[in-house]
Amino acid sequence: MPVFDGHNDFLLRLQRAPHRREEIWLEGEGAGHLDLPRMKRGGFAGGMFAIYVPSPQQDMPVDHAMDTPPYDVPLPAMLDPTAALAYATSMAGHLMWMERSSAGALRIVRDAAGIEGAMRDGVIAAVMHMEGAEAIDTDLDALHAFHAMGLRSLGPVWSRPTVFGHGVPFRFPSDPDTGEGLTEAGKRLVRECNALKIMVDLSHLNEKGFDDVAAITDAPLVATHSNTHAVTASARNLTDRQLAVIRDTKGMVGLNFATCFLRSDGRRAPEIGWEPVLRHMDHLIDRLGEDHVGFGSDFDGATVPEGIGDVTGLPALLGALRAHGYDDTLLEKLAWRNWIAVLRRTWGQ
Repeated sequence: MPVFDGHNDFLLRLQRAPHRREEIWLEGEGAGHLDLPRMKRGGFAGGMFAIYVPSPQQDMPVDHAMDTPPYDVPLPAMLDPTAALAYATSMAGHLMWMERSSAGALRIVRDAAGIEGAMRDGVIAAVMHMEGAEAIDTDLDALHAFHAMGLRSLGPVWSRPTVFGHGVPFRFPSDPDTGEGLTEAGKRLVRECNALKIMVDLSHLNEKGFDDVAAITDAPLVATHSNTHAVTASARNLTDRQLAVIRDTKGMVGLNFATCFLRSDGRRAPEIGWEPVLRHMDHLIDRLGEDHVGFGSDFDGATVPEGIGDVTGLPALLGALRAHGYDDTLLEKLAWRNWIAVLRRTWGQ
């Protein structure tokens, strides 16, 4: 069964080793979670390819802290916008190179019909997404430029603050009510995304920012890669109240495979079995309905359960859900139909 995925960080892997991108993308180096050969083997039909600019000091405290809960990792400072724009533009270029170099195996798509057409043709459908809007200026000129390049989904923040708003910290246990919401510039950003039919991603926003988007947007509310706070009390996970707000807009949540957001103890360790995955999926379906849940793997951006391992583990995940009692109709919705439906409601195509 094909799978359309709400979020991956493969472009960041290419950005960190551009001199090896043929090996990483076309040949498959055996590291990370994604490459073209493994996507084909795993039934990966496409997804949101994130443009994400890391903080210079980001990797130092986070990984160790997440091995030893409780934790509250200090957020990095805002990024320099000029450097962020250059970095993000380079990552957009990597996605375009992936399309060109794949000999027709991957296609950048800009509407729901494009996803469906790529799936019919057996081609991976890539949606350009931005995780954290540091590359966007407050005049929003860069937003229009990236939209022309193919940008169709944007999260105003990663976890660190931006000129547009505030994200949730890496904190466990914690609820997502961790600070101020969108700035006035952030509210203008949401309105302009609505005008351009760019999906606004709620993942990483804190609770006040979530509520600000909900009050402004005329589109369905979507969290591309988030889980449920009722099962795992991470600041990154969505409360039942937030899930109800998403449900009422006919929105969508993509289940995040990151173990620290799946495990009830908040740890990163991959040895978790299927039970935490099933608990989160059951709860999301119970609160949102079966038409508003999908997958948001966070491949190449997180530690994932050992039962999944990498993109070739998607059939094993579907098998575990089937063994849990999900029939093929429901699995097809979770795997790809729900994503195409919410993107059509958002993009109007």
